[in-house]
Amino acid sequence: MQDAIVELSGVEKDYASGSGFLTVLRQVDLCIRRGEFVGIVGASGSGKTTLMNILGCLDKPTRGRYVLAGEDVSSLDDDRLSSARNKSIGFVFQSFNLIQQFSVLENVEVPLFYARYSRRERRERALKAIESVGLQHRLGHQPAQLSGGECQRVAIARALVCEPALLLTDEPTGNLDSKNGDEVLRLFYELNAAGRTLIMVTHNTEIAANLPRVVEMKDGRMSERVREVVGA
Repeated sequence: MQDAIVELSGVEKDYASGSGFLTVLRQVDLCIRRGEFVGIVGASGSGKTTLMNILGCLDKPTRGRYVLAGEDVSSLDDDRLSSARNKSIGFVFQSFNLIQQFSVLENVEVPLFYARYSRRERRERALKAIESVGLQHRLGHQPAQLSGGECQRVAIARALVCEPALLLTDEPTGNLDSKNGDEVLRLFYELNAAGRTLIMVTHNTEIAANLPRVVEMKDGRMSERVREVVGA
């Protein structure tokens, strides 16, 4: 599909188990278009984490096809899969994963360093990303000097700094109080309104109830509901 960011077709995943194999994903089909905001829910053991690992190019399907931003990544070797991941996906995790000894600016610059941008380009892009999450007044602060909500906004800026096609978020409000969680969610909605494509894994039923599209995993299979959300 021309405007699709994510296309999964017949995706299955096996893991070795004893003398045989355990299939944890079964015939998963999913299409996410540019600019969508999609939630993924499911109980522990439902296949949700495995699906996220494949979507994030952290693992490959055993069978089936995954096209990410127009590139078939289903059978790439590890180096090329890593390259596709770095080019097309920004990650936001529950635990922030910031480098404690680095400042806000330095943390956001990290992906650009590995992408081999020049010092000047790193600084310009990082400043722009930090401004987009409202933390330009915290440039020199380290994570220990920030609130949980501010740490998560730094993580979001870091995820955005390479201009990825897809923002993949895993329980991004799980370590936040309700006020900071609401602020982070508001930022995600603003990013989506500006055209960003987002996938969010969440156990929070209230958050899931307000997303325009939700995919539910159960016993390795997928079902979904779609509804319009007023004011989202």
